[in-house]
Order: sequence, then C-alpha cells, then structure tokens
Amino acid sequence: MTAPTTAARKGGRWIEQWDPEDETFWREKGEKIANRNLFFSVLSEHIGFSVWSLWSVMVLFMGPEYGVDPADKFYLVCMPTLVGGLLRVPYTFAVARFGGRNWTIISALLLLVPTITAAFVIHPGTSYGTFLLVGALTGVGGGNFASSMTNINAFYPLRRKGWALGLNAGGGNIGVPAIQLIGLLVISTAGATHPRIVLGVYIPLIVVAALLSALFMDNIANLSNDTGAAVAAVKQPHTWIMSLLYIGTFGSFIGYSFAFGLVLVNQFGRTPLEAAQITFIGPLLGSLIRPVGGWLADRFGGAKITLFNFLAMAAATLVVVYANSQDSLAIFLVGFIALFVLSGLGNGSTYKMIPGIFHNKALAQGLTGEEAAAYGRRLSGASMGLIGAVGALGGLGINLAFRQSFLNAHSGTPAFYSFLAFYGLCFLVTWAVYLRKPAQSAQATESGTGQAQPELSYAEV
Repeated sequence: MTAPTTAARKGGRWIEQWDPEDETFWREKGEKIANRNLFFSVLSEHIGFSVWSLWSVMVLFMGPEYGVDPADKFYLVCMPTLVGGLLRVPYTFAVARFGGRNWTIISALLLLVPTITAAFVIHPGTSYGTFLLVGALTGVGGGNFASSMTNINAFYPLRRKGWALGLNAGGGNIGVPAIQLIGLLVISTAGATHPRIVLGVYIPLIVVAALLSALFMDNIANLSNDTGAAVAAVKQPHTWIMSLLYIGTFGSFIGYSFAFGLVLVNQFGRTPLEAAQITFIGPLLGSLIRPVGGWLADRFGGAKITLFNFLAMAAATLVVVYANSQDSLAIFLVGFIALFVLSGLGNGSTYKMIPGIFHNKALAQGLTGEEAAAYGRRLSGASMGLIGAVGALGGLGINLAFRQSFLNAHSGTPAFYSFLAFYGLCFLVTWAVYLRKPAQSAQATESGTGQAQPELSYAEV
C-alpha cells in the first residue's frame, strides 16, 4: 500500500491515495488523518447549523412593533428549511468538484452573507418580504450538512461510518441549541431589542472556521462526481425509502427545533424570555444522542434501532397530545423533549443504514472486497445528498403543519396527530423493507442454474 501523500494541487492540500478499508493503512496513517478532518468538519458544520437556525432565534426578538403575526413567523422559519433542503443536492456534488477541504472553506465563508445581511435588516419597519428573503439566505447553512457528510463518508471505512457520521452530524446539530443559548443570554441580559449581538458573536466565528479548515483539512483526490452514480441512486428504490425514513427523523429534529419557541408562545402563552429558557434543551439532547444512534446501529444494526425508534416517537407524540388536552406544560415538555432525543437517535441509525444498504447490494451482485466497498461508497455518496435534502424538507412540512394547526384550531394538537400517523407509516416501512423475514425467490439465478435464491436481507445494515 502506498502511503497517502498530500500534494499541492489545484491550489490546495490533496491526498492522492486513500484506502480506509485496508486495515494496515487505516491503523498506521488513515485513522489519524480522518479524525483530524472530522474534527474541523464538525466545527464548520456546527456553525452552519447555527446560521441555518438563526431565524428560530430572531423571531423571539420580533415583538409587536415588527408587525409580524404568529402565522407569518411560522412561514419565516420555513424559508431557511426550504432553501437549505434544496441546496443539499448541489452541495453534495461540490465535494468532488472542489475538494472536501476547499468546499468547507467556501461554504463557511458563504455564511457571512446571511449573517451580515441580517444585521442590516433586523429592526422594526423592515418589510416582511425582506425578512423572508434574508431568511432564505440562511439556507446556505443547511446545505453545509450534505457536503460535510459526503466528505466524511469518504474518509472512513464501512465499519466506522456509523460512529463517524453520527459524530459529524451530532456535532453539527449542536449548532441549533448553541445559537438558542446565545439568544437566551442576549435576551436575559441586554433585552429583546438587541438581536444584532447574536450576529456579532457568529460573524467572527465564521471567519475562524474557514481559516482553520484551510490550515488543517485535506482533499481526497480520487473522489469524482459520477453522474452515472447519481442517476443510479435516483433509480434505486432504497434511496427514496431512506428519504422517507429520514423525513421522520431529521425532518422532525429540524422542524421541531425551528418551531419549539413559537409553539411555547402560542400553545402555552410563554414570553420570549420564558420560551428561550427552554427551547435549547430539546435540540441539545437530540444532537448529543445522534452519535449514540450511529454507535448502536454499528453494533445491533441500523434497521433494528430505527424500527424501535419510530415506535418510541409515536409513543412520545401521544404524550404530547395528552399534555395539550390537559394544558400541562410540564407533561408537554417531557413528551416534546423525548421527541427531540428520539429524532436524534434515529438520525444516527438511519444514516448508518445508507452505506450498509448499498454495500449489501454490491454483495448481492457478486462483488467482493474493495470492489464491493467501492460500489457501496459510490452509490451511498450519491444518495446521501438527495436523502439529506428530502429529509430536511420534512422540517418544512412540520412548520407548515403547525402554522395551519394554530390558524384553524388555535392548538398544535391536529399537527401532532398528523405526525403520529407519519411515524406509524415509517415504522411499517422499516419493518416491511428491512426487517421482515426474506422469502425465497422463485426466480432462477442469472447464471441459469434454476436454483432458488434467498432475497437479500438488510437486517444488519
């Protein structure tokens, strides 16, 4: 095995050879390089998530003098979700086009656009259309997730992907409660009329993240944008099945994160300060648990963890519905925070399933060793951007459901009933596709032996 070399090429640091599935290479050199890139990837993605969720905090600063009613605030927090979800597809391909390190620098610097713009417009008298436009700009923070996950997926061997992707995503997800905590600190000290202080914290952090990425991250040279792989991923039913499941996990996490404060204000009459004292708890716990979901999936199989996770999410939703009927904030917080924890756990387990599914597909086609691993990396990398994009758009659906629910019923209960039905659907799909005992295929093998072959089992992915 030739050692990896970092060469000056295309104006950046490029690793010319990379084979994490080779255990000797991984033990002697690969793991150290991968972990270094993971650390700085987490930092950049963390700030990206903070900027993506910026308006979930800014709306708490927007009192009556802004002239934005509660329904319009739900629309406002929808805009970053929509744009961030759509950007995840091109961000996925940007890693191979520009290099993982190079794109991390670019994507970090792009975060300056929405933060600096927000500092100019966040004051009474600004038109609602302007707020919507600036809110949409923060979607660039949501795109960071796709490029970061695609990049880290390439650095790690299959046996470590669940842990690595879970840690990368979990560290990024913590950006949501981080900015909510900073918002709480500002509201409780300077008051609800100083939102620019929050922006003043993040603008220099963005510059630091870009600089550290330039100094310490690497590009992998043998990554390429395989349009054939992208087309194949789109045609794969598993891509769309996993997109559905990821709506249930990540869509829940990001949708609830953006809506938590508004739900507390509208459902239980909390003030912005009272809401800010609580909103960070759910996203924080959901972020911290995500690597655990990946670790459990590595150990017991992602499909099994995902199945039981959706059952638990349905149970937590019933607790929330009961709390709403009793007008009990305490019971509501127990159920709602449990939803955050479970969505984070499910995020880790579902993302672990993706490379495992496509690796199993390679084995089913008769591929072995590095050839099978390469096939799995090819299709899983191509599918991750699409799955991440669709999953993020689930957050848009959650906020629209809340808006309609409060508009028509003056309560979030109808929205939670719709979420309950969706978790039931995800439970059934996970069981039917990935855990149901495989039947014996009546078809002969392609070799023409005429022998029945067992269908591929995904129970351990």
